[in-house]
Amino acid sequence: MNRSNDINASGGRLRSFLSSVDFYRRVPRDLSEATSLGVTMSLISVSLMVILFCSETLEFMTPSIVTEISLDDNTIPSIRINFNLTFPSLQCEYASVDILDSLGTNRQNVTKNVEKWHLDEEGTRRIFGGRNREVRQVKHEEHEETLEELHADGVDAHPLDRDSMSKFLKDHEMAFINFFAPWCVWCQRLHPTWEKYAEEVKQKDVPVGVGSVDCAANADVCRDNNIMAFPSLKWFVKGEADVPDYKADRSVKSLMDYTTTKLQQHENYKNWREKNNVQTESRQNTGRPDYPGCQLSGFILVNRVKGNFHILAHSVNHNLNAAATNLTHTVNHLSFGERIQYQHPKVKRILKKIPKDYQEFNPMDNTPYPMAQYHQAFHHYIKVVSTHLDIAGKSDKLLTYQFIEQSQIVKYKQGDVPEARFSYDISPMSVIVKKKSLKWYDYVTSLFAIIGGTFTTLGLVDASLYKVFKPKKL
Repeated sequence: MNRSNDINASGGRLRSFLSSVDFYRRVPRDLSEATSLGVTMSLISVSLMVILFCSETLEFMTPSIVTEISLDDNTIPSIRINFNLTFPSLQCEYASVDILDSLGTNRQNVTKNVEKWHLDEEGTRRIFGGRNREVRQVKHEEHEETLEELHADGVDAHPLDRDSMSKFLKDHEMAFINFFAPWCVWCQRLHPTWEKYAEEVKQKDVPVGVGSVDCAANADVCRDNNIMAFPSLKWFVKGEADVPDYKADRSVKSLMDYTTTKLQQHENYKNWREKNNVQTESRQNTGRPDYPGCQLSGFILVNRVKGNFHILAHSVNHNLNAAATNLTHTVNHLSFGERIQYQHPKVKRILKKIPKDYQEFNPMDNTPYPMAQYHQAFHHYIKVVSTHLDIAGKSDKLLTYQFIEQSQIVKYKQGDVPEARFSYDISPMSVIVKKKSLKWYDYVTSLFAIIGGTFTTLGLVDASLYKVFKPKKL
C-alpha cells in the first residue's frame, strides 16, 4: 500500500514538472472569446506573414552580385596591352611604338607583335605596311669637296621661297626639289650630293629643274607641301607633286637613275634617255603612293609596374618636322590582359550574369581624339585594376582587367616632336566579383523570425487595442 502511494506521488511530481516546462499551454475554449478586433488583427497578421514569406523566398532563390577588395595575388610578371589605333595624319613609315616603365625598361620602335596598315585620305585601309620589319638605312655619298667649294662657280640647286617657287615650277615642266632644315644632320650630309647632282643635271642638259627650299625660313611653303620629315625630296610634274617621295640612296648616281626613270615615264620625255644615250643599272620604285595615314594594331607585353607606351613620328633616315606632326587619333580598341573572346560559351555565360557596371573592360573603344593645332598631343592616364569574375562556380572563373582613364591635351615646345602617350598604372589591389546567395539555415531562421515576430508583434498590438476599446464595466 505504501509502495503504491510512493509510485503515485512520484508520477504526480513528474507530471507537475513536465507541465511547468510546457511552452504551448492551451487555454480552454470556454475561457476565451473571439472579437472583431482579434479577427482583423489575425487577417493582417496572416497577410503580412505571406508577403514576408514570399519576399524572403524570392531573396533566397535570387543570388546577388557583390564585390570584394583584396590584395592582388597575381604573380605573372608581365601584362599584355592590346590596342588598335588609327592615325589619319601619320605615315606608317614614321609611326613608332615606344615603351618606357619605372623599372628602366626603354624599348623603341616595338614592332614584333604590331601590324601597320596604310590608310588613304578617307581613312580606309589600303595595303599592309609591315610587321616586325626593320627600316633600311639609306646610303649617303661622301665628297672630297665642301659645299662652299661646290658653290664657288655658282649655286646650281636653286634656292626657292614662296614667290620664286611658283615661277620655278612654271618654267620647268619637270622639277626635283629638296625640302630641308638647316639644323637637320641628314640634310647637312645631303647638301654636297644635291649640289653635285644639280651640276650634273646642268652639264648633261637634263630637262629637269633642281631646287631647294629652306623650311626654317619658308615654313608656310613646307606646310603647304605636307613636309613631315627632313630631308623630303619631291618630284613635281607641271607644278603638282608626284608620289611617292624619293626615299632611295642619297647619292648622285641614285638621284640620276631616279631622274631618268621619271623622265622615261612621262609622255613628252619617254624617248629622252635613248636619244641622249643615258644608261641606268636599276629602276627606281616610283609606283606606290605615300598614304597619309596609318593604323597600328597588335599587342605589347610590359612589366606589371607603372609605365607608358607612346606613338610618335620617328625615322632612322630623317629628322622629323615637329611643326607638321599631327597626332590626331582614334582608339578603336584598348584593353589589358588576354583578349576577351566574347563569343566563347564560357565567357558568354559569365558575362550574362554580370551587370554592365562591372564590365569596364574597354571604355576607350571607338573614341576619337582630334587635334586642332600643331605642337600638341593627347596624353591618356589609365588606372588598371585586375578583376576576378567568380560567378558561375569554381570551373568558370575569369581573370580580366578593368580600367578608368583621363585624357588631356599637352602642349610641346616648337622643336619637340609630339607623342600620343598612354600612361598606365597597375593597382596592387584586385576586385573580386562573385555571387552571394542566402544560406539555407539563414533562410529558415528568417522564416521563423517572420512568423514568430509577426505573430507576437501583432498580438501585442491586439492586446493594447483591446484594453483601449474594451467595454467599460458599470
